[in-house]
Amino acid sequence: MRASDADRDRVAVSLREHCAEGRITMDELQERLESAYAAKTLGDLQAVTADLPEEDLHELPVPAAQRHTSGAPVPVRRSPGQLYRWGARAMWGTWALVSGINLTVWMIMALTGHVVYPWWLWVAGPWGAVILAGSLLGPRRRD
Repeated sequence: MRASDADRDRVAVSLREHCAEGRITMDELQERLESAYAAKTLGDLQAVTADLPEEDLHELPVPAAQRHTSGAPVPVRRSPGQLYRWGARAMWGTWALVSGINLTVWMIMALTGHVVYPWWLWVAGPWGAVILAGSLLGPRRRD
């Protein structure tokens, strides 16, 4: 996977901390910083810090439990069913939040004497029907 500027910066900060703690010399720091800023992939960045103790590098480098024996990161793979279930939960949650806000606004209006028909149903109804149809007709688990 390609490394971003933020990834390179996190490694550079870590290298400076290791130098300040005496784990690497100033010469090593300079060499490693040049390698870090020239790195194109996350694997290249991991090689720069491979012999140093892991610190909180915000998910970089990949924890040892998620590496191949070669040191390359193991990609996290999700099945289409897992992604769909997560997406369905997000859709239902968003629908519930928006519907709740609209219902609350309508109720506040009704309590203050401005009673109007339940317009919020025009938002919640069709949207909920579409999500329900997708949930019922979506991909099935093959367990």
